[in-house]
Amino acid sequence: MSDDHSEPVASTSKRNTRIYCSPQWKVPEFERPENLKAAFLDESSFATLFPKYREKYLREIWPVVTKSLEPHGISCMLDLIHGSMSVRTTRKAWDPSMILKARDLIKLLSRGVPANQAIKVLDDAVFCDIIKVGNMVFSKEKFVKRRQRIVGPEGSTLKAIELLTSCYVLVQGNTVSVMGPARSLPEVRRIVTDCMRNIHPIYRIKELMIRRELAKDPKLADVSWDRFLPKYKKRNLTTAEKTAKKRAKEVKEGSGGEEENPEPGPSKGKKVKKPYTPFPPPIQPRKVDLEMETGEYWLKPQVKKAKEEKEKLRKQLDTKAQRKAEKEKMYAAPVEVAEDTAEERVLKRKAEQMERSKENKRRDKKRKVDESSEDEE
Repeated sequence: MSDDHSEPVASTSKRNTRIYCSPQWKVPEFERPENLKAAFLDESSFATLFPKYREKYLREIWPVVTKSLEPHGISCMLDLIHGSMSVRTTRKAWDPSMILKARDLIKLLSRGVPANQAIKVLDDAVFCDIIKVGNMVFSKEKFVKRRQRIVGPEGSTLKAIELLTSCYVLVQGNTVSVMGPARSLPEVRRIVTDCMRNIHPIYRIKELMIRRELAKDPKLADVSWDRFLPKYKKRNLTTAEKTAKKRAKEVKEGSGGEEENPEPGPSKGKKVKKPYTPFPPPIQPRKVDLEMETGEYWLKPQVKKAKEEKEKLRKQLDTKAQRKAEKEKMYAAPVEVAEDTAEERVLKRKAEQMERSKENKRRDKKRKVDESSEDEE
């Protein structure tokens, strides 16, 4: 058969199922029939609710939504009283699948997707998926952290997902809205669900990058890609394994400590391990036993209550006296140093002068001795 009329070539494998078709084979677009005589037998309609904060935005962009649905014979209505949007088929409708596309459109608008992006879902090659992530994690703190992982620092993770899958992804509230080709939607759903199950998106992104490079090689079309894909194992240690690991670490540290510090004695900051004994620790006496020893157990309730109040009052007085002493310390007068009198200052000055003169005489004597020794030499 010639190249102009080549047949589709199908290639399948256990893991990867792909169909390679000739570039001449194209899916014809579904257009409005010229002689449309009969309309649909029944009317189809869908409705969805939207949050209160979206009311102002929806009121502004509703003429654009109406204008985009009008060529397909779909009417839409915005109910601000009940907070709902609805779409329904009219007698001019000719595409049965367009009512489902219109349903997806109002769902995306209610989830926070901008109107210019949500209208793209009316295209035959664009599909949407709304992933509910609110009930996947019970802890609110964990949910917020894992949802932020999908976005990444400054939206880098989200941008990488969009580039690899050719999808539009919006994370808002308890849902993740995805728009793009049909084959990419399951990949995004897998990344999101795994992230909420505490598997970081970077692992799935790396796998997508490898698959993207492998798809460029036609020689690997009929080969399983398992040997090229990374395999990650999450191994949770049992209690026995954790205990064995801890003991091995303690033995290692103990042996290292003996070599460095041969002298016996406890080191600072480390707990001394008690020697093993097969006997259990002594039983601590109960509160009743202590009361029996002191004789309080046989006291009458009135006497016991009076004794407790007396003890309580004594503690209060002690605390009060302690606080009063601490407060008085703040207002205690500092110790004043008495200044020298005039006579003491004169005596001090004379003593300094005498000391200075003695020092000068000692220096002169030493200099004379040094000069005489030099002359003799």
